[in-house]
Amino acid sequence: MHRPFVPVAAVLALSLAGCGVNSVPTAEENAKARWADVQNEYQRRADLIPNLVATVKAAGAQEKAILVEVTQARASASQVRVSPDQLGDPAQVAQFARAQGAVTMSLQRLQEAYPELRSQGNYTTLMSQLEGAENRITIARRDYNQAVQDYNTRIRTFPDAIGARIFYGAKPLTPFEAVTPGAETAPIVNFGNAS
Repeated sequence: MHRPFVPVAAVLALSLAGCGVNSVPTAEENAKARWADVQNEYQRRADLIPNLVATVKAAGAQEKAILVEVTQARASASQVRVSPDQLGDPAQVAQFARAQGAVTMSLQRLQEAYPELRSQGNYTTLMSQLEGAENRITIARRDYNQAVQDYNTRIRTFPDAIGARIFYGAKPLTPFEAVTPGAETAPIVNFGNAS
């Protein structure tokens, strides 16, 4: 009886393929790419804010304190960065989320303070762009959290957990969570026209 010759390298390659040698770094890179998307959307919002502030200033200076607050929140948020290597640190991700939450809150106060600007075209357009930016941020955070969940599941389940531990020393990544107090509750915006 003749046994077919199976090269040792082929058996080794098959066994390594089943241990997450390729899938673990692929999942990790996907999570890091989704994090870059989150940062990109926050940057897009930060880039829109100076235009919004300029538009509001042109309409009047009655709420200068809020404009200063928006500008300061944007500046503070721009200072907080989380590199892909820091995604395993919940404190770093939470600090980033807090800084971005401060921008969101100041934008909400700005929106509430300027009901008369709603009818102005530039203001309305910019607010629409900011709303779109907020929606894109939400989608980017959701996509990032899904990628983190996929990666964290992969590094904890058999057979990929073997390769994750042996070859990469893989550690779980931190999902994005709302850390702003009250962030789980939608804000109530009143433009002064409620009955």
